[in-house]
Amino acid sequence: SALELVPFGIKPLLRRAAAYEALERYSLAYVDYKTALQVDCSVQAAHDGVNRMTKALLEKDGVNWRQKLPPIPTVPVSAQTRWSIPSAQAPGANTPPATAPQGERDKTAAGTERARMLKEEGNEFVKKGNHKKAVEKYSESLKLHKECATYTNRALCYLALKQYKEAAQDCTEALKLDPKNVKALYRRAQALKELKDYKSSIADIKSLLKTEPKNTAALRLLQELNRA
Repeated sequence: SALELVPFGIKPLLRRAAAYEALERYSLAYVDYKTALQVDCSVQAAHDGVNRMTKALLEKDGVNWRQKLPPIPTVPVSAQTRWSIPSAQAPGANTPPATAPQGERDKTAAGTERARMLKEEGNEFVKKGNHKKAVEKYSESLKLHKECATYTNRALCYLALKQYKEAAQDCTEALKLDPKNVKALYRRAQALKELKDYKSSIADIKSLLKTEPKNTAALRLLQELNRA
């Protein structure tokens, strides 16, 4: 009903998507999350939702899941720009919004979408055990859009390939984006252990355990480090 009154409203789209997700109607949730990203490609909740739905649909319908999707509506330019105007309560509400030219916004959105697709391709190679090819896809993705999950995914591949320095570097980049990211802390600790930097590895595990004190993998690794 809210979307009938204000088509392409971000909040109604995200909340309807969450409701569809709870009902396990993943294809409809995917469409709403994707539509929200057309309105504003910086909404992290929509990016996260798309990633979750992609995984769920891949498991449910296999590699051809996209063919079973309902059509994704095209958001008009007017709806894309409207949401970038500050609200009346926001600081600087009386000044014109400093938005990038439409061409630049379209280019950025296209780059972000291409980065997401490359990351998904990387994920598929990981499932097949082809870590070298996955690294290539993640590297291409990161050139277009720096994302925490892409760094931690590439770090996982580097660990499998025994490229421990590169794995640690990727986790450090991920932690710049999300300082408490559990996967980044755990994978960097694994890499540092292999590099025999036990002190730094233990520090990472202890940071992780502040966030997730019952993380069994981290507790096991800490025991190994204490014996090292």
